[in-house]
Amino acid sequence: MSTLLIKNIDTLVTMDDQRRELKNTSIFVKDGFIQAIGSAEELPPTADEILDLTGHIVFPGFINTHHHFYQTLTRAVPKAQNANLFNWLVTLYPIWAKMTPEDIHISTQTALSELALSGCTTASDHLYLFPNGSRLDDEIHAAAEVGLRLHASRGSMSLGESQGGLPPDSVVDTEEHILKDSQRLIETYHDPNPGSMVKIVLAPCSPFSVTTELMRQSAVLAREYGVHLHTHLAETADEEDFCIEKFGHRPVAYMQEVDWIGDDVWFAHSVHVNDDEINLFAHTGCGVAHCPGSNMRLASGIAPIMQMLAQGVNVGLGVDGSASNDSSHLLGEARLAMLLARLAAGLQGASRSGESAPALISARQALEVATRGGAAVLGRDDIGSLAVGKCADLFAIEVNRLDYAGALHDPVAAALFCAPQTVDFNIVGGRVIVRQGHMTSVDVPSLVQRHNQAAARLLNE
Repeated sequence: MSTLLIKNIDTLVTMDDQRRELKNTSIFVKDGFIQAIGSAEELPPTADEILDLTGHIVFPGFINTHHHFYQTLTRAVPKAQNANLFNWLVTLYPIWAKMTPEDIHISTQTALSELALSGCTTASDHLYLFPNGSRLDDEIHAAAEVGLRLHASRGSMSLGESQGGLPPDSVVDTEEHILKDSQRLIETYHDPNPGSMVKIVLAPCSPFSVTTELMRQSAVLAREYGVHLHTHLAETADEEDFCIEKFGHRPVAYMQEVDWIGDDVWFAHSVHVNDDEINLFAHTGCGVAHCPGSNMRLASGIAPIMQMLAQGVNVGLGVDGSASNDSSHLLGEARLAMLLARLAAGLQGASRSGESAPALISARQALEVATRGGAAVLGRDDIGSLAVGKCADLFAIEVNRLDYAGALHDPVAAALFCAPQTVDFNIVGGRVIVRQGHMTSVDVPSLVQRHNQAAARLLNE
């Protein structure tokens, strides 16, 4: 049994069912779960570890619902800097084909460290190519050393150029091997229990890189084992054209055809969706991973998240690949989500004549997407808020800093309206992963050196 007492929190943003924001409060944690929240006098006075967070604001741990850890190795590649999605992929596929298992390990720890330092406690990653003996196991083992919760998506590509797909044949795999390995991973690593540190997700990459049969069989296998399904969908106009030409359907209708609709499915992006498709998501429980940074970087468009939220769609945040965002800063992504939704509202209002302007998303709504929204997208009820019985996943920011000067009348909103910061503490299941702004589980200077060497090798070979 291990215990943790977090005391003297200036402001605790619970994101509980009442959305309470508590002042001068404390949290008692036992074996990774919250046992009590209240005044210091109401909680046990001792614990194995005591943290005094005087002067700090505490949030539930952020949940990253879409990422490609390996892409930290190819940030800001010159030839891909000014390309749209399809051209960006064509440029980077040959580089990624050189990766080794060690590259997967290093990039996983780099991405997770950056996420941890920006408030993330649970991350879903989508690894969909496995060159030179790489396996999803390499990512899972690397993540265990860092200490964040991981939803490891067994991605795949089976539709190469010779079959009319986008990726080169050198990075695709056979459907038989993909399904066999997916089953192995579920049986080896998937933990369905509350407080799980690892869950396996089946995630064929996209409509333009996998076959229809693989989509169907992946859905059958996932439902046999009770795991979730994930893919990219409706990210660009090019993808829409591809689906109509190859399958005779828009992307969402194609998902219906292959039985990829339900509350065990979530899609990355969903930029190019219409009213009927949003209604379908809402009524069937399909979730959406909103990736504003990547969508802006690749000029893919603006996802209509305010309409989705208004209609009850589960929406979470994703920093997406660090070669299409060039960052894994989840607090910064929450700020981008807020600002981009406001821009969309402004553009929508400018197109109306004589009508009231659309409502602007608030900082607290964006924070809810990053916490409760992400938990709903991943199908978890043990994370996303701070309440008795929930996982002790949280992060803390010291508010008496230059960046928040003049904003302490509302420190909760200041976390998004002011410039994104590195968090001071990050706690996952009662374990301190970030302490006073520094990783406790990773030697960051050594990791950065090894990561830069690997990135240089990939681009220079």
